[in-house]
Amino acid sequence: MPSTPPLRPQHVSRRTQTRRTVLKAGATLLLSVLAPLPARAAQILAVRVWPAEDYTRVTLENDTNLKATHFVVKDPERLVVDIEGLELNPTLKSLVAKIQSNDPYIKQVRVGQNRPNVVRLVFDLKEEVTPQVFTLAPAGEYKHRLIFDLYPVKPVDPIAAMIEKGNWSADSKPAEGKPAYTKPLSNEPKADQPPKLAANDNAGLPAASDAAKAEAKPEPKADAKAPQQKMVRMLTIALDPGHGGEDPGATGANGSHEKDIVLAIAKRLKGKIEEHPNMRVMLTRDADYFVPLGTRVEKARKVQADLFVSIHADAFVESSARGSSVFVLSEKGASSSAARWLANKENLADTIGGVNVKSHDKQLASVLFDLSTTAQINDSLKLGKAVLSEIGGINRLHKGAVEQAGFAVLKAPDIPSILVETAFISNPEEEARLLDEAYQNQIADAIVKGIKRYFAKNPPLSKNRLT
Repeated sequence: MPSTPPLRPQHVSRRTQTRRTVLKAGATLLLSVLAPLPARAAQILAVRVWPAEDYTRVTLENDTNLKATHFVVKDPERLVVDIEGLELNPTLKSLVAKIQSNDPYIKQVRVGQNRPNVVRLVFDLKEEVTPQVFTLAPAGEYKHRLIFDLYPVKPVDPIAAMIEKGNWSADSKPAEGKPAYTKPLSNEPKADQPPKLAANDNAGLPAASDAAKAEAKPEPKADAKAPQQKMVRMLTIALDPGHGGEDPGATGANGSHEKDIVLAIAKRLKGKIEEHPNMRVMLTRDADYFVPLGTRVEKARKVQADLFVSIHADAFVESSARGSSVFVLSEKGASSSAARWLANKENLADTIGGVNVKSHDKQLASVLFDLSTTAQINDSLKLGKAVLSEIGGINRLHKGAVEQAGFAVLKAPDIPSILVETAFISNPEEEARLLDEAYQNQIADAIVKGIKRYFAKNPPLSKNRLT
């Protein structure tokens, strides 16, 4: 058998050279994999501005979590924000045009590339503000968000705002047919002496005519400390249009948003309630901006509301779902799986709308939830039944009885509270009705009638609120 001829020197050299080339190429490939890639600048996907008297919010939605630092400059007032890992793009530049002339707190904004990978925003302010700058993790349809909340140094007083917007004044003359609003509560009827009730169409409301007659009678001789004038008991209704701002709520098949519909209904309802002489209204929001759930409850308590009515437009995964509903709080679990599902969905509002966790008063929220009482729930059920009965006259009811679940916005311990689902926005037919002004008026009328029925059977007594 012939032996294999030995390799020639040139063959050895070529094979070694080939092996070295392969090894060198592999090493180069490995280094290219392990070597850090140049950092990619974050992309601003959308900018939004939500001006309101309570505060103005500016939102930068982006594809990654951004790091920002801020400081305030005096004379004139300015807020300076530096955002790292960002290059100026047309979307961010569009923020300049989104600042409205009627913004309560921002005069204008300037945007520029301060240095490589750092964009600077300078907000020229109309007054001194307390800024909050924070980030939000992706939620709902939103990606990462960088939030600037500009609060007035002196917060808006809900009582003063309610009086101003409702034209209530202790010093001004009452409108024709309306008694003057008397601010002091110390002279109101005692708990065992409820005010007389009118027997006319305003049944359930303190009678203005009785107050006028009392004032016309000669004053009896009495102790000097006795009140010189009988005070008229004012009723305060807190109306809560659900969602708002960053939180659109449910969206209909034709693109309508729950937040817009319920605000329109709440404004109509406000006007109808204030047609009655002894009733006034506080809106938890009167424009398109976000209010945290706990803040809504807190606003109602600050004005010592007699009732709390939260307005919503229901949605479900199946477009065939339809009808109106009324819900109250439950201490023992939801009355149905659907009620539990809806409560869980509504309670996500803070996550979608965007709450600054560091500044959110969790202790307050806990106290409100823990103090929710059986008495409050019983009164809420009475109110809910009265309202549901009236709504049943204009729309099909989703359920024939008031339902219960753990809605966070209904957890005021001392205010009868209901949540009204006016119709299913996810049902195309009912979405069209919700957008119709005639139906909005019908819903508002039904709720007013329900409130009047409630007060007719449950006359309001003197205030005695938890603080």
